[in-house]
Amino acid sequence: MAAALGATAMSGSASAIINGRDSTERYPFMATIPLSAAQLADGACGATLIDRQWVLTAAHCVTGDEDSKLTLKGTVRIGSADRDSGGTVRTIDRVVVHPGFEFGDGSARPNQNDLALVHLDRPAPQQPIRIADRSGIPGTPTRLLGFGTVVDTPSFPDMVFPDRLQELPTRIGTPADCAPGYAGATRLCTLSRIPEAMACMGDSGGPQIQRGRGGRWELIGTTSGPGAPGVPCAGGPGLYTDVPAYASWITGTITGTSTGR
Repeated sequence: MAAALGATAMSGSASAIINGRDSTERYPFMATIPLSAAQLADGACGATLIDRQWVLTAAHCVTGDEDSKLTLKGTVRIGSADRDSGGTVRTIDRVVVHPGFEFGDGSARPNQNDLALVHLDRPAPQQPIRIADRSGIPGTPTRLLGFGTVVDTPSFPDMVFPDRLQELPTRIGTPADCAPGYAGATRLCTLSRIPEAMACMGDSGGPQIQRGRGGRWELIGTTSGPGAPGVPCAGGPGLYTDVPAYASWITGTITGTSTGR
């Protein structure tokens, strides 16, 4: 699924959308964070503009480890349907990783508290997306967005990253649709609504959205990794950090009053 370029991603998490489609509408809140890592010189993670000067992404996208040698390239691109052009580019001012973040072990334990907030050097003109009051019940239609690989392969040289933003119709599953211990109170199990499709390498940190008030998109999830160990991206399911579950930490971080989750 859209896992990261950190340890989890290197062990098979998804980061790009397999069998998605070119974006069908404008998503001004969609953002990308360029980065480099061992074996992947020109990678990126997804992110979501939730405040004029803050984007939300996966902690594993900005943390890295000794194996990944992950390095942020210092900028965020916001509001473009093109991978390397358009939109608004802002410099990263600072990064706040959730204090409870821990990498998963690639088998029985997924990433924990996989969220990070990135502060921009100055406000972006695009309209931020609203965080939903709560994620929908199992079966709720959702949508994934990302610039991850469109070729489902574990070989970095064989990955193909799209020039245009990809989207995929999905739905919220039950915890039982993911491997035991993967989904729960703070992690959403996500299922594709079309066969052999899911986020993959390069999609990590990107948004999962659902329709809210007045039919407007609202943010419910951030791409974290696969929903089961040892499956290819297209084999699904995907695992998403439940953003509404962390609303207090997000608001507290932005306002400078955070005391934890």
